[in-house]
Amino acid sequence: MPGRILVIDDEPQITRVLRASLSAQGYDVRTANEPEEGLRVFKEWPPDMVITDLMMPGISGVEVCREIRSKGQTPVLVLSVREHERSKIEAFDAGADDYVTKPFGIQELLARVRAHLRRAPERTTSAIEAGDFVIDTDAHSVSVQGKFIHLTPKEFDLLFHLARNAGKVMTHRALLTAVWGAQSVHQPEYLRVFVGQLRKKLEGETGRQYIQTEPWVGYRFSPEGITEIED
Repeated sequence: MPGRILVIDDEPQITRVLRASLSAQGYDVRTANEPEEGLRVFKEWPPDMVITDLMMPGISGVEVCREIRSKGQTPVLVLSVREHERSKIEAFDAGADDYVTKPFGIQELLARVRAHLRRAPERTTSAIEAGDFVIDTDAHSVSVQGKFIHLTPKEFDLLFHLARNAGKVMTHRALLTAVWGAQSVHQPEYLRVFVGQLRKKLEGETGRQYIQTEPWVGYRFSPEGITEIED
């Protein structure tokens, strides 16, 4: 499983610690202390995963996420001392797959890295067609009522797991484990942010609600949608 990891952070101490810790696990690691340098390394040395700080001089980590996401599906984990949900939403909307707040435990970060680099579970079908949706797992594309909807990799994974279990209640724990790994089961804010993003993208122009909240339990996906939109 070990592969290439690019670390972008303007704090040399952080890049040194991450290089040493990740290298000890067998990963091939390169670091950059400036975002512009990081994007250059990304282009010249395509990594299997990127770990980037959110607040850096010059271009921000959010912009780094957007640039990386425009090039493909490379997993991006964001580091930041900021704990406000707004910063998380900005990072996720820019294409980040995960978010770790500084200071962090190195074992937790390593677990998240393993989860993102772990091969995706084999899917038994190349497409899910139900109700208003066509979800093509080979092309990694989604259309709703015939209109293509752009999703980030983690948004796509979340929708896939919901759609594969359409009509059933998926618990918070089951979704967190399936999409982010077992180490994330105690971070339900991931689901709040990503379900909110999915709702905006999938339901924005249809006037129908496809993801219903089951209070204190989880979420239910209805591919035909309902007309009553939750507050």
